[in-house]
Amino acid sequence: MNQYIPLLKKCVLFSNIDEKDIPSLLSCVSATKKNLEAGETIFFNGDQVNYVGIVLSGTLAINKENPAGDTHILDFVEPTQLFGEVIACTKDRVSPVTVCAKEASTVMLIPYERIIITCGHACSFHHQIIKNMLMLVSEKNRKLNLKLELLAIKGMREKLATYLLYESKRQQSLMFQVVPNRTELAEYLNVSRSSMSRELGRMKDLGLIDYHQNSFKITSREGLTNCIS
Repeated sequence: MNQYIPLLKKCVLFSNIDEKDIPSLLSCVSATKKNLEAGETIFFNGDQVNYVGIVLSGTLAINKENPAGDTHILDFVEPTQLFGEVIACTKDRVSPVTVCAKEASTVMLIPYERIIITCGHACSFHHQIIKNMLMLVSEKNRKLNLKLELLAIKGMREKLATYLLYESKRQQSLMFQVVPNRTELAEYLNVSRSSMSRELGRMKDLGLIDYHQNSFKITSREGLTNCIS
């Protein structure tokens, strides 16, 4: 696990925990590592989830199937980000979503009970990880609110502007990369891929944005903001 210590230091779950204490903490919470192939499923809708996962490398996709069997992408999980933590906090711990590897990935799995129950040594860093866990669950709810907001927006330009401004703020740059490709982004926004691609082209012609594949640049923040005001 030692090779992942610098990466874990950037994970919110380990905020305010000294880097030298992380190896002891990982042992304390019985953390394990799992390698995944592209397309491999970690858990399905209906599975019980008793652990918290952290992406060490690669990208995961969180999918939701409707009664007709169609799949809708809810979110992507990148290195240092968590998955399963909100499910593990519920009473029955039954997953309403399916999580799979978008590409070859490595994840760390930590039993939920080992996080929320302090060990017999009463480690100071264990108390801190409990506080961080509560903050993470609150942050996940905020992200869910964004998803609901995007689904409620009817206009294509307004929907795209909201998403791009959010990613720019999250990555703290006017130039940024997005995880989903065009097909995945259309699924995430619940829109037609062809209609979305046409609207992106119009927004580029208007000088609002520039892009190449998964790279975006906001060339007029004011103009993009006006699209949603």
